[in-house]
Amino acid sequence: MKHAQDMGGLLRAYAAGDLTPSQRVREAHAQALADTHHTWIHVLPLETLLAHAAAVEAKGMAQQPLYGVPFAIKDNIDLAGVPTTAACPEFAYTPQHSAYVVQRLMDAGAIPIGKTNLDQFATGLNGTRSPYGACRNAFDPDYISGGSSSGSAVAVALNQVLFSLGTDTAGSGRVPAAFNDLVGLKPTCGLLSASGMVPACRSLDTISVFARQAADVATVFSIAQGFDARDAYARPAQPHGFDFGCAPRFTFAVPRSDQLQFFGDLDAERLFTEAVGRMKQLGGHKVEIDFTPFLETARLLYEGAWVAERYQAIREFIDSKPQALFPVTHDIIAGAKKLSAADAFAGLYRLKALKRECDALWRSADCLVTPTAGTIYTVAQMQADPLRLNANLGYYTNFMNLLDYSAVAIPAGFDGRGLPFGITVCAPAHQDVPLLHLAQRWLGEASTPDAVPSGQVRVAVCGAHLSGLPLNHQLTSRGAKLVCSTTSSPDYKLYALPGGPPFRPGMVRVTSGGAAIEVEVWELPVREFGSFVAGIPVPLGIGTLTLADGSCVQGFVCEAHATADARDITSFGGWRAYLAHA
Repeated sequence: MKHAQDMGGLLRAYAAGDLTPSQRVREAHAQALADTHHTWIHVLPLETLLAHAAAVEAKGMAQQPLYGVPFAIKDNIDLAGVPTTAACPEFAYTPQHSAYVVQRLMDAGAIPIGKTNLDQFATGLNGTRSPYGACRNAFDPDYISGGSSSGSAVAVALNQVLFSLGTDTAGSGRVPAAFNDLVGLKPTCGLLSASGMVPACRSLDTISVFARQAADVATVFSIAQGFDARDAYARPAQPHGFDFGCAPRFTFAVPRSDQLQFFGDLDAERLFTEAVGRMKQLGGHKVEIDFTPFLETARLLYEGAWVAERYQAIREFIDSKPQALFPVTHDIIAGAKKLSAADAFAGLYRLKALKRECDALWRSADCLVTPTAGTIYTVAQMQADPLRLNANLGYYTNFMNLLDYSAVAIPAGFDGRGLPFGITVCAPAHQDVPLLHLAQRWLGEASTPDAVPSGQVRVAVCGAHLSGLPLNHQLTSRGAKLVCSTTSSPDYKLYALPGGPPFRPGMVRVTSGGAAIEVEVWELPVREFGSFVAGIPVPLGIGTLTLADGSCVQGFVCEAHATADARDITSFGGWRAYLAHA
């Protein structure tokens, strides 16, 4: 039986009585046991899954937003009573408690089907570095799945589960998404607790989320996040600011054409060109940037401090049982033994300087758009040349966590072999919600409610604060961004107020004889709103203004008594038109 591939469809089937969680986990269990892609390391026994389903069913749908939704867990994240191996059998331990994020999802009604395969100790972007077998691509098993969160992506792509948890240090939550036609969220580091996760680079790691739809990823993100005081690297969510993901106009950056790298893959180059064109169709304005500091940052990941951090994560184990590691994994991590503390500090100093250069991007762009990976390889190719080809896969990903950026990988078509291609959109920390909204627009989905507040306020302006007019700087100097140009609802009058140069319009709401008036809607940080309002002279003020679509925002209004000696200019339809004829 073919079931819904998104959470909304599954929940509707449950609500209609067409399916039960017990039936769905039976199917997921059977699919996982029959899997030939080396997706799973441990599948829960059917009786355990049925017990989880029975508990979910007894609690009901009303209190469980993830009621009966099957999911998978990368096997470096704890699930109580199930061994955590990190793809190294001799390292395995059985936790008494589930990871913080896993428990939050289960409390919301999600049902874990099992633990998925990965590149050992989350070291790799390809999915072949596992004693449990090289994980195979969901679309063509001759090709790599991407890693290190390989099984987590494949389990979703094969519809065995509806979402999954991975981790991301260098691209492990994005490359597998691209290679398996999924949405992959690499959230702001610290927003999803790392309690109960085997670290790779503890200062850079984050749990990631895979699903077919951006809306499902956003739902999981909203439930999974929450400040966990037990995680020393956790941090509370901050307001995300201007929501460029929903704005009709936004600016996106791309690397200069001579810095784009596709490793000879002409299909990938074509698909990225098409993706840039599509981003423009969504309202994006493209700017090209020098990608050099991002590439220099990426190279730091396997130098100095961060190789040492991988070693520190499993230091006791690798020193006592070096033969237990996959050879290529051992060679990468053990290389840290020859590094000094001075080497680590040199890397940290260099990163600080590079971040200053990279962050300059955000003065001219809302987000950066790149391929998620420039090409894909067969399993045989990867095993024959594991270091060089893996480095190629990290060309567009390795800098992300070092720079403390958030990112979403988005499907962007298929190549001539029928293999998926994907792009990644990234932005500064705490921009997860706008990025997910942009992904939803890209995929033609409706926007979901914000997982965190924006910290912004929208203001409609009708006069000298319009773009290009004398007082617009009072908005832009406060970090305001233009959301849209529109009109008010058709029940306002516009007046040219006496007593000064012609930049004193006044809008008044009326019960008859009104018209739609041209306005611009701007969004600025709440912390700047008070000083902006304080500078507004009488008889003007800020009140609630109704727009043409019926929505309400803060906006400039005028005290009615001030219009007694004013000129009614409503017939012009807006201040610009009046100035053109004045």
